[in-house]
Amino acid sequence: MKALIPSEVVEQKIFMIRGHKVMLSTHLAKLYGVKVKALLQAVRRNIDRFPEDFMFQVSWEEAEYSRSQFVTLKKGQNIKYLPYAFTEQGVAMLSSVLRSKRAIQVNIAIMRAFVKLRQILSTHKELAHKLSELEHKIEKHDTEIQAIFEAIRQLMEPPPRKERRVIGFHKPDKQ
Repeated sequence: MKALIPSEVVEQKIFMIRGHKVMLSTHLAKLYGVKVKALLQAVRRNIDRFPEDFMFQVSWEEAEYSRSQFVTLKKGQNIKYLPYAFTEQGVAMLSSVLRSKRAIQVNIAIMRAFVKLRQILSTHKELAHKLSELEHKIEKHDTEIQAIFEAIRQLMEPPPRKERRVIGFHKPDKQ
């Protein structure tokens, strides 16, 4: 099956807002080939399918920050309405609300992008864990190596001089 949308395009539209990986309604509408108003209208008609952990409206500060990150408007234009952010579950729920063939194919592409992102993040976590273990081993080896060097230094030092006992008969000291 020919990919409708390259995965790189979808991956660039996934952002981290409030600790969630989300896609904005403006980007989703473009991908689905509908107007933002139509997308949000379909969501409002089925609002029971979109609890807060599936979808939330971004604040003005988040919208301004995100605008600087991914320039959605041309210079001089202003944001009229706050966009909605859809989590992975919210995007999956959109497939039940938007029923066109394009919506289904776009949704599949988006789900694959989320899965790929999750795999990349888990790989990074595994690498970070392995690196941490390696650092711990190195620190342990460093202390062991220091102990070896200390033992070698002690062996290199001449032994303390003992007074030699004179061979022969000795008169006891008078006290």
